Amino acid sequence: MKVLYAIQGTGNGHVSRANEIIPFLEKKCELDILLSGTQADVGLNYPVKFKRKGLGFIFGKKGGVDMYKTFKQMQSKKFLSEIKSLPVEEYDLVINDFEPVSAWACKLKNIPCIGMSHQWAVLNKNAPKATSKDLFGSMILKYYAPCKTGVGFHFKSYGENIFTPVIKREIRNATTKNLGHYTVYLPAYSDKKLINFLSFFKNTEWQIFSKHTKKSYTAGNCKIKPVSIAEFTESFTTCAGIICGAGFETPAEALQMGKKLLVVPMAHQYEQHLNAAGAQDLGIPVIKNLKKKHLHKVENWLKEKEALHINFPDETEKIVDLVLAMSAVKNIKAARKEGIFFNNSLVARWV
Repeated sequence: MKVLYAIQGTGNGHVSRANEIIPFLEKKCELDILLSGTQADVGLNYPVKFKRKGLGFIFGKKGGVDMYKTFKQMQSKKFLSEIKSLPVEEYDLVINDFEPVSAWACKLKNIPCIGMSHQWAVLNKNAPKATSKDLFGSMILKYYAPCKTGVGFHFKSYGENIFTPVIKREIRNATTKNLGHYTVYLPAYSDKKLINFLSFFKNTEWQIFSKHTKKSYTAGNCKIKPVSIAEFTESFTTCAGIICGAGFETPAEALQMGKKLLVVPMAHQYEQHLNAAGAQDLGIPVIKNLKKKHLHKVENWLKEKEALHINFPDETEKIVDLVLAMSAVKNIKAARKEGIFFNNSLVARWV
């Protein structure tokens, strides 16, 4: 079976998950990879056949998405050209991790496309919902990279074909310690905003990883560092706790390692508010933003002695097998409608 695995490159979680999934796909099918987006700090460890601009969100410095810069880089003619030129018809199956170019190309050309993403899970009717509705954000989740069927990843299995997170090997096999510092990764906030907020806690050492600096520097009890995967992993695995956005992978990794966790959902990013609802469902503290009125919540969190520890099972190969089987069943049903006969040996080999 010839498969295209399409990955959203805006955000580290998609790429980290792909690095774990690709080895199993390579063993089971003829595989090509598409990567779109521009803001991931994590590198993909495998050769990419198709690199596309796609559609992404640009982080601001006030806790949310910079809507002006985001819309400015959404060049509609360029996006339509990428859709039309992508040869999805050359593949038996497209596996899609919230990647818009391939999803829309498959929709227009009627090529089988199966979602394999966190976004597929948060759309499930049983998944935790945000306290306030966001019609625009909900429509983005539904239509940004449309797939009719799929499997999803969430903090819990909230429904059929929803699995717990894929944890990268470096984290799953890490030797963790508690050296007393706290790690911070909030890329949608400026260094100044983070320093002003965290400086209230004078007896706490903060190691802040920033997208807004190229040099390390210290401001009081705050150590600010440019984003480096090696340094971040070292800080993360040895911290007392982490404050991060309400993404998916970093909170999941904190839970896997048993680190104290506090999340701050990004403004104008509906998915993060859904993730925050999922975190709260586990008892994880959430603050809306870095305003002074939330200082007491952070102080209470710092005083906590215990952290939630969840050992997520490693089901990556099982999930890959399920997706390939779903494709086989879908192709068999389509062929039967056309009157094409599949013998039992072929069905068994596919499924």
